[in-house]
Amino acid sequence: MKKILSISLLSLLATNTFAGGYRISMQGQRQLAMGHTGVAVIGQNAESLFFNPASGTFLKNKWSFSAGATALVSNVKFQNSLYNWSNSTTNTGTPFYFYGNYQASDRFSVGLAVYTPYGSSVEWDQDWPGSHLVNNIDLQAIFVQPTVSYKITDNISVGAGLIYVNGGVTFNRNLSRSMVDENGNRSDVTIDAAGVSAWGYNLGVTARLDDYVTFGVNYRSQIDMKVEGGDAKFHDMPSFLGGTYTNGKFDASMPLPAELTIGFSYQINDKWLAAVDYNHTFWKAYDNLVIDFDNPAIATSVNPRNYKSSGTMRGGLQFAPSEKFSARVGGYYDISPVQDGYFAPETPRNDALAGTVGFTYQVTPKFGIDFAASALHFKETKNSYDHYIEDGTHVSFGGDYRSSAYSLGLGLSYNF
Repeated sequence: MKKILSISLLSLLATNTFAGGYRISMQGQRQLAMGHTGVAVIGQNAESLFFNPASGTFLKNKWSFSAGATALVSNVKFQNSLYNWSNSTTNTGTPFYFYGNYQASDRFSVGLAVYTPYGSSVEWDQDWPGSHLVNNIDLQAIFVQPTVSYKITDNISVGAGLIYVNGGVTFNRNLSRSMVDENGNRSDVTIDAAGVSAWGYNLGVTARLDDYVTFGVNYRSQIDMKVEGGDAKFHDMPSFLGGTYTNGKFDASMPLPAELTIGFSYQINDKWLAAVDYNHTFWKAYDNLVIDFDNPAIATSVNPRNYKSSGTMRGGLQFAPSEKFSARVGGYYDISPVQDGYFAPETPRNDALAGTVGFTYQVTPKFGIDFAASALHFKETKNSYDHYIEDGTHVSFGGDYRSSAYSLGLGLSYNF
């Protein structure tokens, strides 16, 4: 009973989120259509500020702006044939972005990036078989990143940016597998934290190796998010425990792991462009989530996650037959950081293969419309979370998980 709140609040901001607990790789429609490559793609539009802050000096216009949003739908199905358990959850999200860049001189530019790389929801049926781990979670986070870039030479640029993160989460789960009040209602708790903020930084280098090949590297620092004074509210408690588990506050600390991305682009000819990226995320920083409650009757909760560092391979092609129209296609393979025995249903992710496609129509030389679509298939897995503790005993919960996600996005760009 002392560790009833073994929840994964890290999914607030640090889980590799893509709707329902996965990374939202949707920080620009043009680059999403090319498999979300971009660390070495220059001259497209202000989207490049997210992928590499050093690319700002390579944009063609004095002023560059880009904004967009995506409709995102994910589906997760769970089944345990041994106990005849089954459930599914379908969730939607709307990640968005805005980028602006100003060429102050031939060698120096300043920019601003606002984007939502983490933020979605998961809602299982209330009181489903895994309700002692999660009923529902609604999370959101906004990143604000001012950047500067400077050309050391005509072909090499460096860039840097500060990252400010602000987010919040609402999370609900049952207190145990069987606890009910006198009316038979399952006892549960809702965790709510708002205004969670922290700072990090971003560094990048862009180098045109020749007329065809461009190299890029980008590093994002680890960001440590701290929840202070979050609300914990208990519902439908049995009378003999109502005086123990009273509404109160909690503190928690969680890392957003560092990321390193390297990549190349190759201008095959005046119509064709190819790009490849490798992203490595240092998920090993997420070993435990520790939650401290101001109620002395509730012990500090230590929740093992034991993530491993993992990577994503990305590739894409662009075909631009004219200045009015360009088409793109790509894909990526994302390796899950979740290890066997730590598979929790609030972030039911596994290795994933994505396909992406999109196009741009340049309405005028200054104004363009971007479209992108993606389909993400997660490898079916039979796995469990083995570290939930009830009455001093480790209780395993698991089964077969099948997941998929789809998106359709619209972006606008204006350059002058």
